[in-house]
Amino acid sequence: MKAFKSILVITFVLVFISCKEKQQVVKEDVNIEISDYSGNLSSGTIKRIDSFPSKFVRPRTIDVWLPNNYSKNEKYAVLYMHDGQMLFDANTTWNKQEWKVDEIVGGLIDSAKIKDCIVVAMWNHSDIRHTEYYPQKPFDLLPKKFKDSIFETATKQFGTEFKGIQSDEYLKFIVEEVKPFIDANFSTLTTPENTFIAGSSMGGLISMYALCEYPEIFGGAACLSTHWIGFMPQENSLVPTTFFRYLAQNLPTAKNHKIYFDYGTNTLDEYYLPFQKELDEVLKLKGYNELNSKNLKFEGHDHSENSWNQRFQIPVEFLLKK
Repeated sequence: MKAFKSILVITFVLVFISCKEKQQVVKEDVNIEISDYSGNLSSGTIKRIDSFPSKFVRPRTIDVWLPNNYSKNEKYAVLYMHDGQMLFDANTTWNKQEWKVDEIVGGLIDSAKIKDCIVVAMWNHSDIRHTEYYPQKPFDLLPKKFKDSIFETATKQFGTEFKGIQSDEYLKFIVEEVKPFIDANFSTLTTPENTFIAGSSMGGLISMYALCEYPEIFGGAACLSTHWIGFMPQENSLVPTTFFRYLAQNLPTAKNHKIYFDYGTNTLDEYYLPFQKELDEVLKLKGYNELNSKNLKFEGHDHSENSWNQRFQIPVEFLLKK
């Protein structure tokens, strides 16, 4: 089936021009092409932007998953997710694994367990993923000597030139560019109680950071297998302490926010086990309880999409339940 395409041109005012096969949106003289993704989905449809432009970060693919019941006459909550290329179709991922987001979210919607929602999947660039997902302000709490050694070590570990952190720019990309575009071109509920963000590993760290930095935008975050060690395992690392210091100072009010954490016990996840008590103490200190926070252990789960897809329905239902 030939993919349907629509062209969106961005200027100061939105102008909609409809015809049989195309829709044009005018805003800021930037061409944004949207096409239908025709890959392997079990539920819903995907609208794809192959190269979403940005003044903050490198352009990248963004997939917008729409449920089977999507209608312009209704409004939908929005779940923003990182590592977008790993979420829907194992036939196209590097390790032949996926989160099964379409199956899980679509099933929860069909069974009326969660609000109607769409999923915005932002792809990563592997060579800069770490620098975009590592929270800037916790990193700033590290001593300079330690930071310098991290850059040197990380460059060797990841095989790329690791010069600095770009997570603040990445969050601006989401908040100032992606979200306004999504709200202008899809039928969304725009308030914090209907806007959520989720990811795993480094994606867990940046989801936590997004909730803390933009509590007026996001009402909740899901952080699976959160990478508290920041880099590869290292004895007596100062990194986890900086995350908990930052959380203790910046986690938003529990009155109208939710946050979900979890961890497995195998492969890389085993290194997160020593930090769970400290996380629980911070959540309690900030007034969170079982109604608005989770920190769950999954025995035997490892650091992979095949483990995350076994439990992803739990944070989705926790954040988006009716």
